[in-house]
Amino acid sequence: MSESIAPPDPVEEAGNESFPASDPPEWTGTHAGAPTPAAPPSRGKDLETVRSAFAVSEAADRIERAVTTAGMKVFARIDQAAEAHSVGLSMRPAIVLLFGNPAAGTPLMIAAPTVAIDLPLKALLWEDPQGVAWLSYNTPDLLVRRHGLDTTLARTLQPAAGLLRRAVGA
Repeated sequence: MSESIAPPDPVEEAGNESFPASDPPEWTGTHAGAPTPAAPPSRGKDLETVRSAFAVSEAADRIERAVTTAGMKVFARIDQAAEAHSVGLSMRPAIVLLFGNPAAGTPLMIAAPTVAIDLPLKALLWEDPQGVAWLSYNTPDLLVRRHGLDTTLARTLQPAAGLLRRAVGA
């Protein structure tokens, strides 16, 4: 009787090496190139970007209030600039909010399980080099194009766009 030998487990084997993300290159401030110019408002694409009438932090607060008032849940608030600062880096203000309503999102994920990579919904508040605050968010068209989701089903998320826009005074 011969004993089979299992191939080495790549996950366990990787434990002996440093994970690439844990060893970032020395920061020069220009790894990604010069900052991009202010984003113009966009419509009818996968990503919508509109100017905010409020600073990044205040706009994020306003969106959180609007989302919870509308019966949705804020799952996370990620202050990207604070996280950068925690590792000795600096960046302009940027906050990502993850929010939604499981009763609304679950049917989409049942119809196309890969939609879960793009849900919950996200709102990015960010500041450009001129100090202007912007709101960016994915449109339902992204889910249709990326996951083959039925257009009618994807459009059930459209009211969230109006809520976001009103919250930032756009």
